[in-house]
Amino acid sequence: MPDPNLKTSMTLRDAIQQSQHVLEDAGVYFGHGTDNALDEAAWLVSHAAGLPPDFSDQLLDQVLTEAQYQAAMALLEKRITSRLPAAYLLEEAWFAGHRFYVDARVLVPRSPIAELIRDQFRPWLEPGQVRYVLDLCTGSGCIAIATALALPEAQVDAVEISRDALNVARINVASYDLASRLALVESDLFSALTGRRYDLIVSNPPYVDAEDMAALPEEYRHEPALGLAAGEDGLALVIPMLQQAPAYLNPQGVLIVEVGNSAAALQARFPQVPFTWLEFSQGGEGVFLLEASQLVQFHDVFMNSR
Repeated sequence: MPDPNLKTSMTLRDAIQQSQHVLEDAGVYFGHGTDNALDEAAWLVSHAAGLPPDFSDQLLDQVLTEAQYQAAMALLEKRITSRLPAAYLLEEAWFAGHRFYVDARVLVPRSPIAELIRDQFRPWLEPGQVRYVLDLCTGSGCIAIATALALPEAQVDAVEISRDALNVARINVASYDLASRLALVESDLFSALTGRRYDLIVSNPPYVDAEDMAALPEEYRHEPALGLAAGEDGLALVIPMLQQAPAYLNPQGVLIVEVGNSAAALQARFPQVPFTWLEFSQGGEGVFLLEASQLVQFHDVFMNSR
């Protein structure tokens, strides 16, 4: 029986480089927390070695035990043969600098909205004046939780139509001990929120159009379609948000929504609306901002959309 603590000649660096080449040769698709083979290899191998993804470079020359190396190779093989996103294999994802539990009941967090959260939504809002926040289509709860951590004076409502997703979100809310400031609400968009008003409404809703859904790589097909598919043009949820949001925003509030590849369809549908398209230093696009006054100004335009 081999000793699991037996040292191999394989360093952390060696195992990562080996895994990188294997992933590249296998043609897996990246996009669930990493966008390249090297970063994905580092994530899998460091996890097997009991290290966080942001481990120090000084540890690259650490020699792995036989058990650690075999665990890394097992993860690598499963990643390739199953095409499961690494986040599902490891049951963890990192968003806005925080760790979240994830499984196939929720999408893997990957929104550029994380950068806005780290900046406390400046310059669009003054953090100290944000008291009430709504996260629509919360999924794992990552946006709501990260926002609550970034804005410690705010009360956050996190809305989700999927009970399965809400069960995952509950795990994450409990892990950050936020139950006193973060309420999980089962609701179809605003339907269960009558009478509530918010300084910020933020959402990463389903926005994948029919053409893109048909062309998704296999990795994405492990994610719940409910969290991705949004009709022929990808706007099935975004348009109702635009129509209903004025009734739930305070006068100085803002709406921030990610629409990804459906941005062009949204602009084509509402060419007269002055969407502010946010820019991100760390990559990402397709996130718009509208002020409460703009939503009111163009309310008839949104309501008349077909």
